[in-house]
Amino acid sequence: MARISPFLWYAEEAEQAAAFYTSLFPDSAIRRVTSMPIETPAGPPGAVRVVEFTLLGREFTAMTAGPMDPFNHAISLVVTCDSQEEIDRYWNALLDGGSAEECGWLRDRWGVCWQIVPAVLDEMIASTDTEAAARAATAMMSMVKLDIAALQAAFDG
Repeated sequence: MARISPFLWYAEEAEQAAAFYTSLFPDSAIRRVTSMPIETPAGPPGAVRVVEFTLLGREFTAMTAGPMDPFNHAISLVVTCDSQEEIDRYWNALLDGGSAEECGWLRDRWGVCWQIVPAVLDEMIASTDTEAAARAATAMMSMVKLDIAALQAAFDG
């Protein structure tokens, strides 16, 4: 049976990144770390390491294989949170050593793009009350870390 899962190429420290991510999210674990037994363009045998891991029950693979293409906004990992406490926890942990961006986006210390968003935001923006949806969207666009209370206040008018 076919499966699709994210594969993340790190210039360095894929194993450290996976260990950090799995320590942060529940239902997460590193399943296997494999060293390439042959010489590759990235270096001698063992220079390339492949890490298979699970985050929140979803399969991921990461590889340390030297610089190729840097991570960018074309692909991001979205963490949907049920509370402001969850947003704050994931935001602060992932931001450590990284950089904050607009609208709930951040880059972690390895350059991976994350979106830390409240679950309620999707409902607000999809509301049939287009004025309320626009107020929530406008409020979101003005934020860095998303604030559920402020989004709700904007939505409510």
